[in-house]
Amino acid sequence: MSNSSSISQFLLLAFADRRELQLLHFWLFLGIYLAALLGNGLIITTIACDHHLHTPMYFFLLNLSILDLGAISTTVPKSMDNSLWNTRAISYLGCAAQLFLFVFFISAEYCLLTIMSYDRYVAICKPLHYGTLLGSRACVHMAAAAWGTGFLNAFLHTANTFSLPLCQGNVLDQFFCEIPQILKLSCSHSYLREVGLLVLSVCLAFGCFIFIVVTYAQIFRVVLRIPSEQGRHKAFSMCLPHLAVVSLFLSTVLFAHLKPPSISSPSLDLVVSVLYSVVPPAVNPLIYSMRNQELKDSLRKIMTGSFSEAIKFLFSSAQRS
Repeated sequence: MSNSSSISQFLLLAFADRRELQLLHFWLFLGIYLAALLGNGLIITTIACDHHLHTPMYFFLLNLSILDLGAISTTVPKSMDNSLWNTRAISYLGCAAQLFLFVFFISAEYCLLTIMSYDRYVAICKPLHYGTLLGSRACVHMAAAAWGTGFLNAFLHTANTFSLPLCQGNVLDQFFCEIPQILKLSCSHSYLREVGLLVLSVCLAFGCFIFIVVTYAQIFRVVLRIPSEQGRHKAFSMCLPHLAVVSLFLSTVLFAHLKPPSISSPSLDLVVSVLYSVVPPAVNPLIYSMRNQELKDSLRKIMTGSFSEAIKFLFSSAQRS
């Protein structure tokens, strides 16, 4: 039996034992990670470079893309590294850092999605007050509140989780460091403190969920009263990407943590954990760009301009030589 002071590393759950499957996992995760980097990077670059997109909606979308990049970069690279080098180890400090960063990015993203629902509510239900209620200073304060809430939540959970004595070994049944898996290694009743924090976090998350539901109930009530079909279509187009992202985020997280024990198995748990930790950051850029013509036009303009500048640079370099 060992305690947390003697633990120097944890052993993460491997995706496969066979070398061929480990390499397959590496290439699959590499493709997903590069897709997430490309999609979120393009959104961040487009919004930052095009002053026409410097509006509250796109400001929050830029923050969402940054959080998505942070969340997927916290878990996927380490998992890829372990598969490539046929190991399961992660250091004690590395595990603490991974847990902190993942909880931070996920918590901040959920808070930001709640704020984005308020942005859609004001844009559709109170359009004449949009500039007043969502001025640049208000947007910065709301985004800072989301990031700050995520940081505080992650700090409390990480400090409390890693202050517990661990005497049930160092093997985690997950491909990244997660609070429930570390609590399973605890041999002290002090873990009830962390359970209390988890209950508080769940209550706050439920409060955000109720806010989103009430907000969209008001939005749909107003949209259905719009006389023109074109107006209703435009309003729905503004809301559907955000609603799809919220649904994907909540459905994967809830299924991962509330699925019946009767259907639980190591392989299913592994697949579900990938769904809520890896898939949303990679898919969110696709969801937001598919129905957003303004974003696609700005991206096309920037890429065309960059290509033209590159051609001019190559042409001028050839002339000088």
